[in-house]
Amino acid sequence: MTRNVLLKLLGGYNNSHALRRAVNFWPPFLGAGIRVKHIAPDMKAIDVEMKLRWWNANYVGTHFGGSLFAMTDPFYMLMLMANLGRDYVVWDKAASIRYRRPGKGTVRAEFRLTDVQLDDLRNKLKSLPKYEPTFKVEVKDEQGTVIAEVEKLLNVRKKEPV
Repeated sequence: MTRNVLLKLLGGYNNSHALRRAVNFWPPFLGAGIRVKHIAPDMKAIDVEMKLRWWNANYVGTHFGGSLFAMTDPFYMLMLMANLGRDYVVWDKAASIRYRRPGKGTVRAEFRLTDVQLDDLRNKLKSLPKYEPTFKVEVKDEQGTVIAEVEKLLNVRKKEPV
């Protein structure tokens, strides 16, 4: 999904309902069975889940690692874009995943962004040309057991005046 399409769907960076619908029909998520269950109107909370199906299972019948990773991919970037606004440029820079247990059944990931994190980011960008915050999210099964831990490194900077 291109940045321009996302911006249009966000309707000025703040249309969580339209974004949820668009992401749920985005072919990579649709094909993997990834569903966005909730996006808070302020874009500070997103809940994602994926049921185990034959098309997203690996050779031994558990969740395919690539699908577990994909279900965590764009959300912190989108959350920061929505909350920082058009004066900032936000990019995913790097990510890593550590698999803890085989994923079976339905797995979930909860993304949270706080006002403290946003204020800290804005304050750092007052004196730095760019800032690279790290965010962590856990993928859990239905019992709350951690299946995977994902760490996302983002690149954030103020837009250059035109």
